[in-house]
Amino acid sequence: MGAQIRVYRQKIASTSSMKKIFKAMELIATSRIGKARSRARAALPYAEAITRAVSAVASQNDIDHVLTTKVDNPTRAAVLILTSDRGLAGAYSTNVLKQGEALTKRLREDGKEVRPYLYGRKAQAFYDFREREYDQVWTGNTDAPEVERAQEIGRTLVDRFLQPTEEGGVDELYLVYTEFQSMVKQEPVARRLLPLAFVESDAEHEPNPLYDFEPNAEEVLDALLPRYIESKIFAAMLEASASELAARQRAMKSAADNADDLIKKYTLLRNNARQAEITQELSELIAGADALAAS
Repeated sequence: MGAQIRVYRQKIASTSSMKKIFKAMELIATSRIGKARSRARAALPYAEAITRAVSAVASQNDIDHVLTTKVDNPTRAAVLILTSDRGLAGAYSTNVLKQGEALTKRLREDGKEVRPYLYGRKAQAFYDFREREYDQVWTGNTDAPEVERAQEIGRTLVDRFLQPTEEGGVDELYLVYTEFQSMVKQEPVARRLLPLAFVESDAEHEPNPLYDFEPNAEEVLDALLPRYIESKIFAAMLEASASELAARQRAMKSAADNADDLIKKYTLLRNNARQAEITQELSELIAGADALAAS
């Protein structure tokens, strides 16, 4: 009986230690969510402005640019999947990977070869465990993205898009990430970035003003589109980081609550075991006293 009490005490102590870790991680995530959301909101005006500028250039009827022209029979697509570096965030990375798998399946059913690009160690572990190929992976600071990393990713993907298909280039570019909608809801989404003509389905339905471009619209697009892709990727990274922190905050709060329940359960079992031990000792004492009195 004493051994059983020691086991319950050890379980209570270990669960209490884990609860402290969960609470600390919950507080860290809670303190960082506000900053992550502020960064995402601060990046929005620039992303919207450059989207309007690119849309204005692309809307010209006489423009013929490789980044805005649809390929008649696309055969290869690049898919950038944004996950997290660390776990303990509930189903955050799992949901993004499921969305990526659904998009990959749909593209392959359309007869397209899919070339994955991964961001975050969870995506890398997912592909490595299943021994799947991927073209490139970036890791580090998924919960605090850096604009330099977005620029590096953007340059890599734009270069791959501009490369001829027969030399390994791609005809389409997709982005899979988690969109932050509220503290309790983060939705994994898939967006098509290129060709541009098939991206801006959510753009404002307003007529674009007429512009004169110098030296010409094609060269303006050459300058704008890399920045457009980088801004889109960075905005998605910021949304994903806020979503990751919100998911981790909820997961750690749930884990801490479950630890509380376990502590209460083990405490009750320990008290029952102690009471049973006391009752047994009293019974033995009474039985001994009765035996002495009878003799």
